[in-house]
Amino acid sequence: MDVFGLLHLDELSHGLANLSMFPYFDMAHYIVSVMALREQPGALEVSRVSPLACWFSSMLFCFGGAVLSGIMLAEPPVAPLTNSTSVLLASVIWYLVFYCPMDLVYCCAALLPLRLVLSGMKEVTRTWKVLGGVTQAHSKYKDSLLVMIAIGWAKGAGGGLISNFEQLVRGVWRPETNELLKMSYPTKITLIGAVLFALQQTHYLPLQKHHLMLLYTMFTVINKSRMMLTGSSTSPFAAFESAIYKTLFTGYSPYAALTGEVKKACIDNGTTNEMTSTSTTKESSENRAVGKSSPASPVRGQSESLKAKEESENAETTDCKKTN
Repeated sequence: MDVFGLLHLDELSHGLANLSMFPYFDMAHYIVSVMALREQPGALEVSRVSPLACWFSSMLFCFGGAVLSGIMLAEPPVAPLTNSTSVLLASVIWYLVFYCPMDLVYCCAALLPLRLVLSGMKEVTRTWKVLGGVTQAHSKYKDSLLVMIAIGWAKGAGGGLISNFEQLVRGVWRPETNELLKMSYPTKITLIGAVLFALQQTHYLPLQKHHLMLLYTMFTVINKSRMMLTGSSTSPFAAFESAIYKTLFTGYSPYAALTGEVKKACIDNGTTNEMTSTSTTKESSENRAVGKSSPASPVRGQSESLKAKEESENAETTDCKKTN
Protein backbone atom coordinates (compact mmCIF):
# COMPACT_ATOMS: atom_id res chain seq x y z
CA MET A 1 0.00 0.00 0.00
CA ASP A 2 1.14 3.55 -0.72
CA VAL A 3 0.23 4.60 2.81
CA PHE A 4 2.79 2.22 4.27
CA GLY A 5 5.41 3.59 1.91
CA LEU A 6 4.60 7.17 2.85
CA LEU A 7 4.76 6.37 6.56
CA HIS A 8 7.93 4.28 6.14
CA LEU A 9 6.18 1.27 7.66
CA ASP A 10 6.86 -1.14 4.83
CA GLU A 11 10.26 -2.18 6.20
CA LEU A 12 8.80 -2.52 9.65
CA SER A 13 6.06 -4.82 8.38
CA HIS A 14 8.62 -6.97 6.56
CA GLY A 15 10.75 -7.10 9.71
CA LEU A 16 7.79 -8.23 11.78
CA ALA A 17 6.91 -10.91 9.24
CA ASN A 18 10.46 -12.28 9.40
CA LEU A 19 10.70 -12.07 13.19
CA SER A 20 11.49 -15.31 15.00
CA MET A 21 9.27 -16.16 17.97
CA PHE A 22 11.73 -18.53 19.64
CA PRO A 23 12.98 -18.16 22.28
CA TYR A 24 12.13 -14.70 23.64
CA PHE A 25 8.55 -14.25 22.45
CA ASP A 26 7.68 -17.86 23.23
CA MET A 27 9.18 -17.41 26.67
CA ALA A 28 7.01 -14.33 27.24
CA HIS A 29 3.97 -16.31 26.13
CA TYR A 30 4.76 -19.10 28.58
CA ILE A 31 5.34 -16.71 31.46
CA VAL A 32 2.10 -14.81 30.95
CA SER A 33 0.13 -18.03 30.45
CA VAL A 34 1.49 -19.73 33.58
CA MET A 35 0.93 -16.56 35.60
CA ALA A 36 -2.66 -16.47 34.37
CA LEU A 37 -3.06 -20.05 35.59
CA ARG A 38 -1.56 -19.24 38.98
CA GLU A 39 -4.04 -16.39 39.41
CA GLN A 40 -7.00 -18.72 38.88
CA PRO A 41 -9.00 -19.41 42.08
CA GLY A 42 -7.64 -22.50 43.80
CA ALA A 43 -4.74 -23.04 41.39
CA LEU A 44 -2.08 -22.35 44.01
CA GLU A 45 -3.63 -24.90 46.37
CA VAL A 46 -3.70 -27.50 43.60
CA SER A 47 -0.01 -26.87 42.91
CA ARG A 48 0.77 -27.84 46.51
CA VAL A 49 -1.51 -30.88 46.53
CA SER A 50 -0.81 -32.27 43.03
CA PRO A 51 2.16 -30.83 41.09
CA LEU A 52 1.39 -33.17 38.19
CA ALA A 53 -2.11 -31.77 37.73
CA CYS A 54 -0.70 -28.25 37.98
CA TRP A 55 1.94 -29.01 35.35
CA PHE A 56 -0.61 -30.54 32.98
CA SER A 57 -2.85 -27.48 33.37
CA SER A 58 0.12 -25.24 32.61
CA MET A 59 0.87 -27.15 29.43
CA LEU A 60 -2.75 -26.74 28.37
CA PHE A 61 -2.45 -23.01 28.96
CA CYS A 62 0.75 -22.83 26.94
CA PHE A 63 -0.09 -25.24 24.10
CA GLY A 64 -3.89 -25.34 24.21
CA GLY A 65 -4.26 -23.64 20.84
CA ALA A 66 -2.02 -26.11 19.05
CA VAL A 67 -3.76 -29.06 20.74
CA LEU A 68 -7.26 -27.85 19.85
CA SER A 69 -6.39 -26.99 16.25
CA GLY A 70 -4.73 -30.41 15.87
CA ILE A 71 -7.89 -32.15 17.06
CA MET A 72 -10.00 -30.13 14.64
CA LEU A 73 -7.70 -31.03 11.74
CA ALA A 74 -7.71 -34.75 12.71
CA GLU A 75 -4.06 -34.61 13.72
CA PRO A 76 -2.54 -36.14 16.87
CA PRO A 77 -3.32 -33.82 19.81
CA VAL A 78 0.06 -34.68 21.36
CA ALA A 79 1.93 -33.34 18.32
CA PRO A 80 2.70 -29.97 20.01
CA LEU A 81 4.39 -31.84 22.86
CA THR A 82 6.86 -33.47 20.48
CA ASN A 83 8.91 -30.28 20.48
CA SER A 84 11.04 -31.17 23.49
CA THR A 85 12.75 -27.77 23.62
CA SER A 86 9.49 -25.84 23.89
CA VAL A 87 8.05 -28.26 26.44
CA LEU A 88 11.23 -28.08 28.53
CA LEU A 89 11.23 -24.28 28.42
CA ALA A 90 7.57 -24.12 29.42
CA SER A 91 8.16 -26.64 32.22
CA VAL A 92 11.07 -24.64 33.63
CA ILE A 93 8.95 -21.48 33.62
CA TRP A 94 6.09 -23.37 35.28
CA TYR A 95 8.38 -24.52 38.08
CA LEU A 96 9.86 -21.07 38.64
CA VAL A 97 6.47 -19.34 38.69
CA PHE A 98 4.93 -21.79 41.14
CA TYR A 99 7.83 -23.07 43.24
CA CYS A 100 10.60 -20.50 43.15
CA PRO A 101 11.82 -19.70 46.70
CA MET A 102 10.17 -16.57 48.12
CA ASP A 103 8.13 -16.27 44.89
CA LEU A 104 10.84 -14.15 43.36
CA VAL A 105 10.02 -14.97 39.74
CA TYR A 106 6.29 -14.37 40.10
CA CYS A 107 6.74 -11.18 42.10
CA CYS A 108 9.20 -9.77 39.56
CA ALA A 109 7.06 -10.73 36.56
CA ALA A 110 3.98 -9.25 38.24
CA LEU A 111 5.54 -5.78 38.32
CA LEU A 112 3.57 -3.55 35.98
CA PRO A 113 6.42 -2.39 33.68
CA LEU A 114 7.72 -5.92 33.15
CA ARG A 115 4.28 -7.44 32.84
CA LEU A 116 3.39 -4.77 30.31
CA VAL A 117 6.34 -5.81 28.15
CA LEU A 118 5.59 -9.51 28.53
CA SER A 119 1.93 -9.03 27.63
CA GLY A 120 2.89 -7.02 24.55
CA MET A 121 5.23 -9.79 23.44
CA LYS A 122 2.47 -12.34 23.99
CA GLU A 123 0.18 -10.34 21.70
CA VAL A 124 2.84 -10.57 19.00
CA THR A 125 2.79 -14.35 19.32
CA ARG A 126 -1.01 -14.23 19.02
CA THR A 127 -0.65 -12.78 15.54
CA TRP A 128 1.67 -15.59 14.51
CA LYS A 129 -0.58 -18.27 15.99
CA VAL A 130 -3.71 -16.97 14.24
CA LEU A 131 -1.88 -16.60 10.94
CA GLY A 132 -0.33 -20.06 11.32
CA GLY A 133 -3.73 -21.64 11.93
CA VAL A 134 -5.33 -19.89 8.94
CA THR A 135 -2.40 -20.82 6.68
CA GLN A 136 -2.49 -24.44 7.84
CA ALA A 137 -6.21 -24.72 7.15
CA HIS A 138 -5.83 -22.94 3.80
CA SER A 139 -3.29 -25.52 2.67
CA LYS A 140 -5.84 -28.31 3.24
CA TYR A 141 -9.16 -26.59 2.59
CA LYS A 142 -8.50 -23.85 0.06
CA ASP A 143 -12.08 -22.84 -0.56
CA SER A 144 -13.47 -23.19 2.95
CA LEU A 145 -13.50 -19.80 4.62
CA LEU A 146 -15.30 -21.09 7.70
CA VAL A 147 -12.70 -23.79 8.34
CA MET A 148 -9.86 -21.28 8.07
CA ILE A 149 -11.56 -18.97 10.55
CA ALA A 150 -12.25 -21.84 12.97
CA ILE A 151 -8.69 -23.18 12.89
CA GLY A 152 -7.12 -19.73 13.21
CA TRP A 153 -9.43 -18.96 16.13
CA ALA A 154 -8.68 -22.27 17.81
CA LYS A 155 -4.92 -21.92 17.43
CA GLY A 156 -4.87 -18.34 18.71
CA ALA A 157 -7.31 -18.73 21.61
CA GLY A 158 -7.32 -22.46 22.26
CA GLY A 159 -6.28 -22.05 25.88
CA GLY A 160 -9.49 -20.15 26.59
CA LEU A 161 -11.72 -22.33 24.45
CA ILE A 162 -10.70 -25.50 26.30
CA SER A 163 -10.73 -23.82 29.71
CA ASN A 164 -13.50 -26.13 30.96
CA PHE A 165 -11.36 -29.19 30.26
CA GLU A 166 -8.38 -27.54 31.94
CA GLN A 167 -10.55 -26.81 34.98
CA LEU A 168 -11.49 -30.48 35.18
CA VAL A 169 -7.81 -31.32 35.50
CA ARG A 170 -7.74 -29.15 38.62
CA GLY A 171 -10.96 -30.68 39.95
CA VAL A 172 -13.17 -27.71 39.08
CA TRP A 173 -16.37 -27.88 37.06
CA ARG A 174 -17.86 -24.53 36.10
CA PRO A 175 -19.76 -24.83 32.81
CA GLU A 176 -21.02 -21.25 33.13
CA THR A 177 -17.47 -20.05 32.34
CA ASN A 178 -17.64 -21.48 28.83
CA GLU A 179 -16.09 -19.01 26.39
CA LEU A 180 -18.91 -19.51 23.91
CA LEU A 181 -21.42 -18.30 26.50
CA LYS A 182 -19.47 -15.21 27.46
CA MET A 183 -16.38 -14.56 25.41
CA SER A 184 -13.45 -12.76 26.99
CA TYR A 185 -11.46 -10.05 25.24
CA PRO A 186 -8.62 -12.37 24.06
CA THR A 187 -11.14 -14.75 22.50
CA LYS A 188 -12.95 -11.92 20.73
CA ILE A 189 -9.83 -10.27 19.38
CA THR A 190 -8.52 -13.63 18.19
CA LEU A 191 -11.76 -14.34 16.35
CA ILE A 192 -11.55 -10.95 14.64
CA GLY A 193 -7.95 -11.68 13.63
CA ALA A 194 -8.92 -15.08 12.26
CA VAL A 195 -11.64 -13.50 10.13
CA LEU A 196 -9.28 -10.83 8.79
CA PHE A 197 -6.46 -13.25 7.95
CA ALA A 198 -8.90 -15.71 6.36
CA LEU A 199 -10.31 -12.95 4.16
CA GLN A 200 -6.78 -11.94 3.22
CA GLN A 201 -5.82 -15.51 2.35
CA THR A 202 -8.86 -15.89 0.07
CA HIS A 203 -8.17 -12.47 -1.54
CA TYR A 204 -11.43 -10.95 -0.32
CA LEU A 205 -9.39 -8.39 1.63
CA PRO A 206 -7.10 -6.40 -0.70
CA LEU A 207 -4.19 -6.16 1.71
CA GLN A 208 -0.79 -7.76 1.78
CA LYS A 209 -0.10 -10.29 4.51
CA HIS A 210 2.79 -8.49 6.18
CA HIS A 211 0.84 -5.22 6.19
CA LEU A 212 -2.13 -6.89 7.85
CA MET A 213 0.19 -8.51 10.38
CA LEU A 214 1.60 -5.12 11.31
CA LEU A 215 -1.80 -3.47 11.64
CA TYR A 216 -3.28 -6.30 13.69
CA THR A 217 -0.24 -6.56 15.96
CA MET A 218 -0.13 -2.81 16.58
CA PHE A 219 -3.81 -2.77 17.47
CA THR A 220 -3.62 -5.72 19.87
CA VAL A 221 -0.46 -4.50 21.61
CA ILE A 222 -1.67 -0.89 21.99
CA ASN A 223 -5.12 -1.90 23.20
CA LYS A 224 -3.73 -4.48 25.65
CA SER A 225 -1.35 -1.88 27.05
CA ARG A 226 -4.20 0.60 27.41
CA MET A 227 -6.34 -1.93 29.27
CA MET A 228 -3.51 -2.80 31.65
CA LEU A 229 -2.57 0.82 32.35
CA THR A 230 -6.14 1.95 32.94
CA GLY A 231 -7.19 -1.22 34.74
CA SER A 232 -10.16 -1.56 32.42
CA SER A 233 -11.50 -4.85 31.12
CA THR A 234 -14.00 -3.28 28.71
CA SER A 235 -13.66 -4.38 25.13
CA PRO A 236 -13.16 -1.58 22.57
CA PHE A 237 -15.93 -3.19 20.55
CA ALA A 238 -18.47 -3.08 23.39
CA ALA A 239 -20.60 -0.31 21.86
CA PHE A 240 -20.54 -1.91 18.43
CA GLU A 241 -21.41 -5.34 19.86
CA SER A 242 -24.27 -3.86 21.87
CA ALA A 243 -25.71 -2.08 18.82
CA ILE A 244 -25.57 -5.24 16.69
CA TYR A 245 -27.03 -7.39 19.46
CA LYS A 246 -29.93 -5.04 20.15
CA THR A 247 -30.67 -4.60 16.46
CA LEU A 248 -30.49 -8.21 15.31
CA PHE A 249 -31.30 -10.34 18.33
CA THR A 250 -33.55 -8.38 20.71
CA GLY A 251 -35.74 -6.36 18.36
CA TYR A 252 -34.63 -2.94 19.57
CA SER A 253 -33.78 0.03 17.35
CA PRO A 254 -34.53 0.49 14.49
CA TYR A 255 -37.54 -1.78 15.08
CA ALA A 256 -38.47 -0.42 18.49
CA ALA A 257 -41.87 0.96 17.37
CA LEU A 258 -42.80 -2.24 15.63
CA THR A 259 -41.69 -4.28 18.61
CA GLY A 260 -43.74 -2.09 20.94
CA GLU A 261 -46.86 -2.57 18.82
CA VAL A 262 -46.30 -6.30 18.68
CA LYS A 263 -45.85 -6.49 22.43
CA LYS A 264 -48.99 -4.38 22.94
CA ALA A 265 -50.96 -6.59 20.59
CA CYS A 266 -49.70 -9.66 22.41
CA ILE A 267 -50.73 -8.16 25.73
CA ASP A 268 -54.18 -7.22 24.38
CA ASN A 269 -54.66 -10.69 22.95
CA GLY A 270 -53.57 -12.21 26.21
CA THR A 271 -56.01 -10.00 28.14
CA THR A 272 -58.86 -10.83 25.76
CA ASN A 273 -58.11 -14.52 25.96
CA GLU A 274 -57.95 -14.31 29.71
CA MET A 275 -61.31 -12.51 29.88
CA THR A 276 -62.85 -15.01 27.46
CA SER A 277 -61.54 -17.95 29.43
CA THR A 278 -62.78 -16.35 32.65
CA SER A 279 -66.28 -15.81 31.27
CA THR A 280 -66.31 -19.32 29.84
CA THR A 281 -65.25 -20.71 33.20
CA LYS A 282 -67.96 -18.67 34.92
CA GLU A 283 -70.62 -19.89 32.50
CA SER A 284 -69.50 -23.46 32.90
CA SER A 285 -69.60 -23.16 36.67
CA GLU A 286 -73.14 -21.69 36.49
CA ASN A 287 -74.17 -24.44 34.15
CA ARG A 288 -72.73 -27.00 36.50
CA ALA A 289 -74.67 -25.39 39.36
CA VAL A 290 -77.84 -25.46 37.31
CA GLY A 291 -77.09 -29.00 36.27
CA LYS A 292 -76.79 -30.03 39.87
CA SER A 293 -80.18 -28.53 40.79
CA SER A 294 -82.02 -29.59 37.63
CA PRO A 295 -82.62 -33.20 38.73
CA ALA A 296 -84.62 -31.88 41.73
CA SER A 297 -86.91 -29.70 39.57
CA PRO A 298 -89.28 -32.52 38.36
CA VAL A 299 -89.83 -33.73 41.93
CA ARG A 300 -90.67 -30.24 43.07
CA GLY A 301 -93.11 -29.82 40.18
CA GLN A 302 -94.81 -33.15 40.92
CA SER A 303 -95.28 -32.30 44.61
CA GLU A 304 -96.83 -28.94 43.71
CA SER A 305 -99.23 -30.59 41.25
CA LEU A 306 -100.27 -33.20 43.84
CA LYS A 307 -100.86 -30.50 46.40
CA ALA A 308 -103.03 -28.55 43.97
CA LYS A 309 -104.98 -31.69 43.13
CA GLU A 310 -105.65 -32.41 46.82
CA GLU A 311 -106.84 -28.83 47.37
CA SER A 312 -109.21 -29.11 44.41
CA GLU A 313 -110.61 -32.43 45.71
CA ASN A 314 -111.09 -30.95 49.17
CA ALA A 315 -112.92 -28.00 47.63
CA GLU A 316 -115.23 -30.32 45.64
CA THR A 317 -115.96 -32.40 48.76
CA THR A 318 -116.87 -29.26 50.67
CA ASP A 319 -119.19 -28.14 47.91
CA CYS A 320 -120.86 -31.52 47.84
CA LYS A 321 -121.46 -31.40 51.59
CA LYS A 322 -122.97 -27.96 51.34
CA THR A 323 -125.30 -29.15 48.56
CA ASN A 324 -126.43 -32.18 50.51
